[in-house]
Amino acid sequence: MNLSKVLGFSEDAKLLIIHADDAGLSHSENMATIQALEKGIVNSYSIMVPCPWFYEIAIFAKNNPQFDNGIHLTLTCEWENYRFGPVLPVSEVPSLVDSNGHFYKKREQLRENASLIDVKKELQAQIEKALKFGLKPSHIDSHMYSVAAKSEFFQIYKDLGTKYNLPVPIYKEMMETIGLDLETNIDKNDIVINKLHLGEFVDFEKGKLKNYYESIFHNLSTGLNLLIIHPAFDDNEMKGITVNHPNFGSEWRQMDFDYFTSQDAKLKLKESNIELITWHDIKNARIKISTK
Repeated sequence: MNLSKVLGFSEDAKLLIIHADDAGLSHSENMATIQALEKGIVNSYSIMVPCPWFYEIAIFAKNNPQFDNGIHLTLTCEWENYRFGPVLPVSEVPSLVDSNGHFYKKREQLRENASLIDVKKELQAQIEKALKFGLKPSHIDSHMYSVAAKSEFFQIYKDLGTKYNLPVPIYKEMMETIGLDLETNIDKNDIVINKLHLGEFVDFEKGKLKNYYESIFHNLSTGLNLLIIHPAFDDNEMKGITVNHPNFGSEWRQMDFDYFTSQDAKLKLKESNIELITWHDIKNARIKISTK
Protein backbone atom coordinates (compact mmCIF):
# COMPACT_ATOMS: atom_id res chain seq x y z
CA MET A 1 0.00 0.00 0.00
CA ASN A 2 1.38 3.38 -1.01
CA LEU A 3 0.34 5.18 2.14
CA SER A 4 1.29 8.65 0.91
CA LYS A 5 -0.84 8.29 -2.19
CA VAL A 6 -3.85 6.86 -0.34
CA LEU A 7 -3.71 9.72 2.16
CA GLY A 8 -3.69 12.27 -0.65
CA PHE A 9 -0.02 13.24 -0.51
CA SER A 10 2.67 13.02 -3.16
CA GLU A 11 4.69 9.82 -3.32
CA ASP A 12 7.76 11.62 -1.96
CA ALA A 13 5.91 13.11 1.03
CA LYS A 14 7.57 13.07 4.43
CA LEU A 15 4.93 11.65 6.78
CA LEU A 16 5.43 11.86 10.54
CA ILE A 17 3.64 10.75 13.69
CA ILE A 18 4.95 12.36 16.90
CA HIS A 19 3.97 9.83 19.50
CA ALA A 20 4.00 9.88 23.31
CA ASP A 21 4.52 6.47 24.93
CA ASP A 22 3.58 5.31 28.43
CA ALA A 23 0.44 7.30 29.23
CA GLY A 24 -1.12 5.76 32.33
CA LEU A 25 2.25 4.97 33.88
CA SER A 26 1.89 7.76 36.45
CA HIS A 27 0.08 11.01 37.20
CA SER A 28 3.17 12.91 36.07
CA GLU A 29 3.24 11.03 32.76
CA ASN A 30 -0.45 11.70 32.22
CA MET A 31 -0.28 15.44 32.91
CA ALA A 32 2.76 15.93 30.69
CA THR A 33 1.21 13.89 27.90
CA ILE A 34 -2.02 15.88 28.03
CA GLN A 35 -0.17 19.19 27.93
CA ALA A 36 2.05 17.97 25.09
CA LEU A 37 -1.08 17.13 23.10
CA GLU A 38 -2.92 20.34 23.93
CA LYS A 39 -0.04 22.84 23.79
CA GLY A 40 2.73 21.08 21.89
CA ILE A 41 3.25 19.23 18.64
CA VAL A 42 2.63 15.69 19.90
CA ASN A 43 -0.25 14.22 17.87
CA SER A 44 -0.50 10.63 19.12
CA TYR A 45 -0.20 8.72 22.40
CA SER A 46 -0.83 5.24 23.75
CA ILE A 47 -2.13 4.06 27.10
CA MET A 48 -0.76 1.37 29.43
CA VAL A 49 -3.90 -0.39 30.64
CA PRO A 50 -2.35 -2.38 33.57
CA CYS A 51 -0.86 0.69 35.26
CA PRO A 52 -2.32 2.38 38.37
CA TRP A 53 -2.99 5.67 36.57
CA PHE A 54 -4.92 4.14 33.65
CA TYR A 55 -8.24 5.49 34.90
CA GLU A 56 -7.10 9.13 34.83
CA ILE A 57 -5.82 9.05 31.25
CA ALA A 58 -8.75 6.89 30.10
CA ILE A 59 -11.17 9.59 31.28
CA PHE A 60 -9.16 12.15 29.32
CA ALA A 61 -9.20 9.94 26.22
CA LYS A 62 -12.99 9.51 26.40
CA ASN A 63 -13.53 13.23 26.79
CA ASN A 64 -11.03 14.20 24.09
CA PRO A 65 -11.58 11.93 21.09
CA GLN A 66 -9.89 14.50 18.84
CA PHE A 67 -6.52 13.20 20.03
CA ASP A 68 -5.19 10.02 18.45
CA ASN A 69 -4.70 7.35 21.15
CA GLY A 70 -3.76 3.70 21.10
CA ILE A 71 -3.34 0.82 23.54
CA HIS A 72 0.23 0.33 24.72
CA LEU A 73 0.11 -3.44 25.21
CA THR A 74 2.22 -4.28 28.25
CA LEU A 75 3.98 -7.51 29.23
CA THR A 76 7.02 -6.15 31.07
CA CYS A 77 7.72 -3.73 33.93
CA GLU A 78 11.30 -2.47 33.93
CA TRP A 79 11.33 -0.31 37.06
CA GLU A 80 13.21 -1.14 40.26
CA ASN A 81 10.75 -0.03 42.95
CA TYR A 82 7.58 0.61 40.94
CA ARG A 83 5.99 -2.71 40.09
CA PHE A 84 2.74 -3.78 38.46
CA GLY A 85 1.33 -6.89 36.83
CA PRO A 86 -1.43 -8.13 34.52
CA VAL A 87 -5.03 -6.94 34.39
CA LEU A 88 -6.12 -10.58 34.67
CA PRO A 89 -5.82 -12.40 38.00
CA VAL A 90 -2.33 -13.83 38.40
CA SER A 91 -3.85 -17.30 38.74
CA GLU A 92 -5.10 -17.02 35.13
CA VAL A 93 -1.74 -15.98 33.62
CA PRO A 94 0.90 -17.38 36.01
CA SER A 95 3.66 -17.62 33.41
CA LEU A 96 3.72 -13.85 32.90
CA VAL A 97 4.74 -12.90 36.44
CA ASP A 98 7.55 -13.25 38.94
CA SER A 99 7.22 -14.62 42.47
CA ASN A 100 5.56 -11.38 43.62
CA GLY A 101 2.94 -11.37 40.88
CA HIS A 102 4.58 -8.60 38.84
CA PHE A 103 5.56 -8.55 35.19
CA TYR A 104 9.18 -9.50 34.47
CA LYS A 105 11.62 -6.63 34.04
CA LYS A 106 13.22 -7.86 30.84
CA ARG A 107 12.09 -9.24 27.48
CA GLU A 108 14.49 -12.16 27.91
CA GLN A 109 12.67 -13.28 31.07
CA LEU A 110 9.36 -12.99 29.27
CA ARG A 111 10.69 -15.10 26.39
CA GLU A 112 11.95 -17.80 28.73
CA ASN A 113 8.88 -18.06 30.95
CA ALA A 114 5.70 -16.90 29.22
CA SER A 115 3.29 -19.35 27.62
CA LEU A 116 1.53 -18.45 24.39
CA ILE A 117 -1.92 -18.90 25.88
CA ASP A 118 -1.12 -16.54 28.77
CA VAL A 119 0.30 -13.89 26.43
CA LYS A 120 -2.80 -14.04 24.24
CA LYS A 121 -5.20 -13.96 27.20
CA GLU A 122 -3.52 -10.99 28.85
CA LEU A 123 -3.08 -8.88 25.71
CA GLN A 124 -6.69 -9.48 24.72
CA ALA A 125 -7.83 -8.63 28.27
CA GLN A 126 -5.99 -5.30 28.08
CA ILE A 127 -7.73 -4.42 24.83
CA GLU A 128 -11.10 -5.52 26.18
CA LYS A 129 -10.67 -3.46 29.35
CA ALA A 130 -9.98 -0.35 27.26
CA LEU A 131 -12.94 -1.00 24.98
CA LYS A 132 -15.33 -1.67 27.87
CA PHE A 133 -14.22 1.61 29.43
CA GLY A 134 -15.47 3.29 26.26
CA LEU A 135 -12.16 4.03 24.58
CA LYS A 136 -11.94 4.09 20.79
CA PRO A 137 -8.29 3.24 20.13
CA SER A 138 -6.58 4.25 16.91
CA HIS A 139 -4.05 1.40 17.02
CA ILE A 140 -2.20 -1.03 19.27
CA ASP A 141 1.51 -0.92 20.00
CA SER A 142 3.82 -2.57 22.53
CA HIS A 143 5.68 -1.44 25.65
CA MET A 144 9.42 -2.13 25.24
CA TYR A 145 8.31 -3.91 22.03
CA SER A 146 8.09 -7.01 24.19
CA VAL A 147 5.81 -8.66 21.65
CA ALA A 148 8.94 -9.13 19.54
CA ALA A 149 10.60 -11.27 22.21
CA LYS A 150 9.39 -14.34 20.34
CA SER A 151 7.93 -14.98 16.88
CA GLU A 152 4.87 -16.62 18.38
CA PHE A 153 4.20 -13.57 20.58
CA PHE A 154 4.57 -11.36 17.53
CA GLN A 155 1.98 -13.35 15.62
CA ILE A 156 -0.46 -13.00 18.53
CA TYR A 157 0.12 -9.24 18.42
CA LYS A 158 -0.62 -9.08 14.71
CA ASP A 159 -3.64 -11.36 15.02
CA LEU A 160 -5.14 -9.10 17.69
CA GLY A 161 -4.76 -6.15 15.33
CA THR A 162 -6.73 -8.07 12.73
CA LYS A 163 -9.37 -9.19 15.22
CA TYR A 164 -10.04 -5.68 16.49
CA ASN A 165 -9.40 -3.94 13.15
CA LEU A 166 -6.61 -1.84 14.64
CA PRO A 167 -3.36 -0.89 12.88
CA VAL A 168 -0.28 -2.64 14.26
CA PRO A 169 3.00 -0.75 13.72
CA ILE A 170 5.97 -2.87 12.69
CA TYR A 171 9.39 -1.54 13.74
CA LYS A 172 12.12 -3.26 11.75
CA GLU A 173 14.90 -1.59 13.73
CA MET A 174 13.50 -2.87 17.02
CA MET A 175 12.91 -6.35 15.63
CA GLU A 176 16.52 -6.57 14.48
CA THR A 177 17.82 -5.30 17.83
CA ILE A 178 15.77 -7.87 19.72
CA GLY A 179 16.74 -10.63 17.29
CA LEU A 180 13.42 -11.33 15.56
CA ASP A 181 13.72 -12.45 11.94
CA LEU A 182 12.27 -9.91 9.52
CA GLU A 183 11.62 -12.17 6.56
CA THR A 184 9.45 -14.67 8.39
CA ASN A 185 7.59 -12.18 10.58
CA ILE A 186 6.64 -9.39 8.15
CA ASP A 187 3.91 -9.83 5.55
CA LYS A 188 3.26 -7.65 2.50
CA ASN A 189 0.15 -6.06 4.01
CA ASP A 190 1.76 -5.16 7.35
CA ILE A 191 2.18 -1.51 8.31
CA VAL A 192 5.95 -1.21 8.36
CA ILE A 193 7.38 2.04 9.69
CA ASN A 194 9.90 3.29 7.13
CA LYS A 195 11.96 4.88 9.88
CA LEU A 196 11.60 4.69 13.66
CA HIS A 197 13.11 7.63 15.56
CA LEU A 198 13.90 7.02 19.21
CA GLY A 199 16.45 8.93 21.27
CA GLU A 200 19.51 7.07 22.49
CA PHE A 201 21.08 7.23 25.92
CA VAL A 202 24.28 8.76 24.55
CA ASP A 203 22.27 11.77 23.29
CA PHE A 204 20.71 12.23 26.72
CA GLU A 205 24.00 11.71 28.54
CA LYS A 206 25.73 14.38 26.44
CA GLY A 207 22.79 16.79 26.71
CA LYS A 208 22.13 16.55 22.99
CA LEU A 209 18.56 15.25 22.86
CA LYS A 210 17.35 18.57 21.46
CA ASN A 211 20.00 18.36 18.71
CA TYR A 212 18.86 14.83 17.90
CA TYR A 213 15.22 15.87 17.61
CA GLU A 214 16.07 18.88 15.47
CA SER A 215 18.12 16.66 13.16
CA ILE A 216 15.05 14.47 12.64
CA PHE A 217 13.04 17.44 11.40
CA HIS A 218 15.88 18.59 9.13
CA ASN A 219 16.67 15.16 7.66
CA LEU A 220 13.34 13.31 7.69
CA SER A 221 13.13 10.67 4.98
CA THR A 222 10.32 10.01 2.54
CA GLY A 223 7.57 7.67 3.71
CA LEU A 224 6.11 6.88 7.12
CA ASN A 225 8.22 8.06 10.05
CA LEU A 226 7.43 7.49 13.72
CA LEU A 227 9.05 9.60 16.42
CA ILE A 228 8.55 8.14 19.91
CA ILE A 229 9.01 10.28 23.02
CA HIS A 230 8.17 9.84 26.72
CA PRO A 231 6.93 13.13 28.20
CA ALA A 232 6.72 13.44 31.98
CA PHE A 233 7.92 15.81 34.68
CA ASP A 234 11.16 15.48 36.62
CA ASP A 235 9.22 15.50 39.89
CA ASN A 236 9.34 13.31 43.00
CA GLU A 237 6.83 10.84 41.58
CA MET A 238 8.82 10.17 38.41
CA LYS A 239 12.14 10.26 40.26
CA GLY A 240 10.80 7.50 42.50
CA ILE A 241 9.54 5.44 39.58
CA THR A 242 12.74 5.74 37.55
CA VAL A 243 15.26 5.47 40.40
CA ASN A 244 18.57 3.96 39.21
CA HIS A 245 17.19 3.97 35.65
CA PRO A 246 18.43 7.11 33.84
CA ASN A 247 17.62 5.57 30.45
CA PHE A 248 14.19 7.11 29.76
CA GLY A 249 14.29 8.34 33.36
CA SER A 250 12.52 11.36 34.83
CA GLU A 251 15.13 13.88 33.68
CA TRP A 252 15.02 12.54 30.11
CA ARG A 253 11.20 12.67 30.12
CA GLN A 254 11.24 16.28 31.29
CA MET A 255 13.54 17.11 28.36
CA ASP A 256 11.09 15.46 25.98
CA PHE A 257 8.23 17.48 27.41
CA ASP A 258 10.17 20.74 27.33
CA TYR A 259 11.24 20.42 23.70
CA PHE A 260 7.99 19.17 22.20
CA THR A 261 5.97 21.93 23.86
CA SER A 262 8.47 24.65 22.87
CA GLN A 263 7.99 27.35 20.28
CA ASP A 264 11.31 26.31 18.80
CA ALA A 265 10.01 22.81 18.02
CA LYS A 266 6.88 24.25 16.41
CA LEU A 267 8.97 26.51 14.18
CA LYS A 268 11.38 23.73 13.23
CA LEU A 269 8.47 21.48 12.27
CA LYS A 270 6.84 24.23 10.21
CA GLU A 271 10.09 24.90 8.34
CA SER A 272 10.70 21.26 7.44
CA ASN A 273 7.93 20.53 4.90
CA ILE A 274 6.65 17.61 7.00
CA GLU A 275 3.11 16.23 6.89
CA LEU A 276 1.83 15.22 10.33
CA ILE A 277 -0.52 12.25 10.19
CA THR A 278 -2.21 10.06 12.80
CA TRP A 279 -3.01 6.40 13.27
CA HIS A 280 -6.65 7.25 12.64
CA ASP A 281 -5.60 8.47 9.18
CA ILE A 282 -3.83 5.17 8.55
CA LYS A 283 -6.77 3.16 9.87
CA ASN A 284 -9.15 5.02 7.55
CA ALA A 285 -6.76 4.54 4.61
CA ARG A 286 -6.75 0.78 5.17
CA ILE A 287 -10.56 0.74 5.26
CA LYS A 288 -10.62 2.70 2.01
CA ILE A 289 -8.30 0.20 0.34
CA SER A 290 -10.22 -2.85 1.62
CA THR A 291 -13.58 -1.57 0.33
CA LYS A 292 -12.37 -0.93 -3.22
